[in-house]
Amino acid sequence: MTPADIAIAVEDPRWVETLPEVEALCRQAAIAALADAAHELGPLPEGGLEVSLVLADDAMVQDLNLRYRGLDKPTNVLSFAALDDEDAPEPEDGPLLLGDVIIALETTVNEAAGEGKTVGDHLAHLVVHGVLHLLGFDHEDDDEAEEMEAKERLILGELGIADPYLETAEEPDEAR
Repeated sequence: MTPADIAIAVEDPRWVETLPEVEALCRQAAIAALADAAHELGPLPEGGLEVSLVLADDAMVQDLNLRYRGLDKPTNVLSFAALDDEDAPEPEDGPLLLGDVIIALETTVNEAAGEGKTVGDHLAHLVVHGVLHLLGFDHEDDDEAEEMEAKERLILGELGIADPYLETAEEPDEAR
């Protein structure tokens, strides 16, 4: 696989208090999603890829959700794909920026508890879900949702994480 730069910004220090290994877990989940996609998407840019992960709190995510989606509430994960802008220039050298994935702490912790999952496993799922959105996967209709969920199950299984859809019919709520 082409090298990937996974930039991680821990905006809320409670992430590290909750999961001391949070950055390593996020990096591993993002790289696994990118590696899986590389098999399907073909050769990736020579300069590699860059993904930005932001570990935020509910207030930051709620603000972004309101500004970009018109929804005045927090959500678990928001994805902002740079590739959605067809006019964005591709770098001549250096990595291709795929976009940003922002994850809300309180919502993630509460969902994990409510679904009987560890925070680490749920966070890995949200990272994989967000990165797949950056790569163009979606769940706007049933066929897309089935395809995306199958990819998530496969990637998470390779990471030793149980099927996140077994116990719940709820899927992550995000923006592209």
